[in-house]
Order: sequence, then structure tokens, then C-alpha cells
Amino acid sequence: MTIPAGSIYYHFWGGLMTPRLEEPEFNNDFAAWTRHALHDHVLAERLAVIDPTAFPDMETLRQELIEVIERRLDEVEMVPWAKVDHQFYFKRSKIVIFNTKKQISDPLMLSTIMPTLSRGSIFYHFIDARRRSPEGVDDFSAWLMSFGEQYAALREAIGAIDLYFTTLAEIRQRLSSLCTDHLGRAGA
Repeated sequence: MTIPAGSIYYHFWGGLMTPRLEEPEFNNDFAAWTRHALHDHVLAERLAVIDPTAFPDMETLRQELIEVIERRLDEVEMVPWAKVDHQFYFKRSKIVIFNTKKQISDPLMLSTIMPTLSRGSIFYHFIDARRRSPEGVDDFSAWLMSFGEQYAALREAIGAIDLYFTTLAEIRQRLSSLCTDHLGRAGA
């Protein structure tokens, strides 16, 4: 059985959209399950450091997962197993898009609107956009490109934000700060 690429995507990124009371120990579901169900701390750490943004597509990421797991299996004498009630269930999700009625036509408005965007909007326009875009860029940077080189420094700063080892709230704060630093406050 082949797991759909959308499932791998979900298990790396879906945790960002799940409300939590505390910071997760691991950024992806594979590492968390390995740690808590299989009790394999070594494999959990190896899976935890896989950054999905370092891979051009889900198939390449899938191959990395397989290689990391196979290397670990070669190292151990006994294959770890999970109890029946601790099995890993592959999930995938579907993104549903709602029009928030928030629109801007001038890049200078980014610094005003950015702090008001929902975590879902940040995920869709900043993270998921990179998967949808043939160029692999977020929607904010793509939009800023249409205004010419005047916003090149802001696009570069936005592109340098760590997508994976952070939270959506931290990404929104970082985007807001960058927009304010590069554009000032609209109307100011």
C-alpha cells in the first residue's frame, strides 16, 4: 500500500493548525509517534530533524523518511512494535478556503493587515502557497514581485523566515515585524 503524498504533507504540517495548550515536543507526527508509541528515542530524534522545506516535493521527502527508517532498522537487533491501541493512523486533510473579505491593493498596507490575519490565512498564504506555486514562493512574495524590485529586500527577508521549526503565531509576528521594518506603518 502506498500512502498518499497528501498524508505525508499532513503529518508534517497539520500540527501547525491543531490547537495545543503547550508546545509540541516534536514538529511532525512521525517523530512524536515513534517516541511515544515505539519508545525509540533515536529514531524519533532523527525523524524530528527532517525539515520538509528542504525537499523539492513530497516524493523526495517520502524517500528521506524511508531511508531514515531503514537505516535505523539496520542498527537495531529487535524491530520495535506498537500496541494495538497505539497504531499510527495515516491521515490527510483537505484545505477549505474562505474569503475573509480582507483585501489590499498597496504593499504599504501589509504592515497594517498582517497582524490581523488568522493562523489559517498565514498557513494558506505563507506555507501552503509554496507547495502550490511552481516557483515555490509564498503568496506575499509573489504579490510583491508584481510591484517590481522596489520590494526585493522585503521579499528576501520574508523568504528567510523559518517555516517549519516555529509556530504560525510566530510566523505572523515575524511577517508583521518585517513589513513594519521595511514599509513602516500605513498612514504614518
